Amino acid sequence: MLYLASQSPRRRQLLELLGVDNTVVDVDVPEQRLPGEAPQDYVSRVALDKARAGFAALSRADAVVIGADTEVVLDDEVFGKPVDAADAAAMLRRLSGRTHEVISVVWAVSAAGEQREVCVSRVRFPALDEATIARYVDTGEVFGKAGAYAIQGRGAALVEHLEGSHSGVMGLPLFETARLLAAIGAHPARQ
Repeated sequence: MLYLASQSPRRRQLLELLGVDNTVVDVDVPEQRLPGEAPQDYVSRVALDKARAGFAALSRADAVVIGADTEVVLDDEVFGKPVDAADAAAMLRRLSGRTHEVISVVWAVSAAGEQREVCVSRVRFPALDEATIARYVDTGEVFGKAGAYAIQGRGAALVEHLEGSHSGVMGLPLFETARLLAAIGAHPARQ
């Protein structure tokens, strides 16, 4: 039985695109970067902690738990989710006219072991003026999103160039997740 250790409806929708039946398992994992921790190591650790917490919460020997984390990184700084509108605007100002990375890591944890896939995408924003930033922040779409934007929504208009995975920037890289599921023997649901 496949479980998704995430409350993100977006991740669940993306996983369903692969044709895999899954159930959400609720986990509460701290998302705090350790001093000196490299951004990719941080994202991987949080995703693994989610998968492990989900697996520990279940009493099923046949459970496979998927844990994922996605973060925006600029100049070795991890941009989490904005705490308020001012924080969101500050993030967007920093991303303006720059190329940043979006790191997405997916872990599968089961009784048979642990495996992961990593996806790193590069996203370039054009120079954003204050009016554009204010209009986007006013949509409310910035909240609950790493880096204060949603590529699957109005935030797509802020993306000048994407090198990598669109679904990875959304929060669950489909190619890498499909490869991970195949490696662990989790087969798509029959149509």
